[in-house]
Amino acid sequence: MNVLQEGYGTLVGWSDPDRHRAWVAEHKSRALKDKRTTVEEAIGEYVADGSLIALGGFGHIRVSMAALYEIIRQRKRDLTLCGKTAVHDCDLLVAAGCVNRIEVAYAFGHELRGLSPASRRAAESGRCEVVAEISNAGYQWRFLAAAMGLPFIPTRVMLGTDTLQRSSAKVVEDPFTGKPICLVPACYPDAVLMHVHRCDKYGNAQIDGIIVEDFELARAARRLLITTEEIIPDSAIRESPQDTVIPYYLVDAVTEVKHGAHPTLMPGRYYFDEQHISEWLRLSKTDEGVVEYFDRYVHGVESFAAYLDLIGGEAQLEHLRQVEHLEAPLEAPWLEEKRR
Repeated sequence: MNVLQEGYGTLVGWSDPDRHRAWVAEHKSRALKDKRTTVEEAIGEYVADGSLIALGGFGHIRVSMAALYEIIRQRKRDLTLCGKTAVHDCDLLVAAGCVNRIEVAYAFGHELRGLSPASRRAAESGRCEVVAEISNAGYQWRFLAAAMGLPFIPTRVMLGTDTLQRSSAKVVEDPFTGKPICLVPACYPDAVLMHVHRCDKYGNAQIDGIIVEDFELARAARRLLITTEEIIPDSAIRESPQDTVIPYYLVDAVTEVKHGAHPTLMPGRYYFDEQHISEWLRLSKTDEGVVEYFDRYVHGVESFAAYLDLIGGEAQLEHLRQVEHLEAPLEAPWLEEKRR
């Protein structure tokens, strides 16, 4: 092909598709076996220092916070984070010193809640390197290429933009039309952490509501770690096979963690814990506040269940379950502060 332009971003996560397929055939079985384990064991076994990781969900929605806190608790280091958006999850991992390289479409912000003080300090000081940039569609299609066993996906996104210049994509001459076309390279994360509504012990997982990129991401992952609100019988999963977006043979570990997405939203189950997110945004304005947060909510507790007790226990969780079903959810502390 005639290459017309190349982005100068670092290429992360790319692999020869045939080599990846051979790796999967060697390391992942299609046998129906019980994959239930603890979050501690799953993170310890499948997330190594230096790994390329990606997180399921989207923004502050359906993030596997239980697995994320465990990465911080185990003090994993030199991780690279990739994906479409990285907000509260990214902010915590970067602030904790776990992630020091990143390529995402949106990062260092908490959406309408404001910017991410801790991550911005890390990026500006060089503690976290933005190795490349890309668009939301661009990253979803990086995972799509990997899921399809292709080295790249042709697309028109990013053409003529500075984002393309900072990406790892290439622009080539389309052999059919002679026009420029953007080639987005495949991406195969070493480990993906994903929280779902329900799952059986084998790994067949179902998600209520929008899936975002999790369909593609699950199929691009080398190791896929599932946390779930509940583990249900395989027979119940088989009653609605159309709802199973992640088949068992993609999954390496399954852990039941009720409210495992807290403080992010779990569609149909519970709302954002805006009070807790606001506490993080307040404390993370300083490095001392970051240390205080992690000492209290991560290193100061032995498990995610203990963390849930610390944030208010069943009373607070019941409040969040009720708010999720309100037509006009309660306003958040950060919004009141902005209005002042």
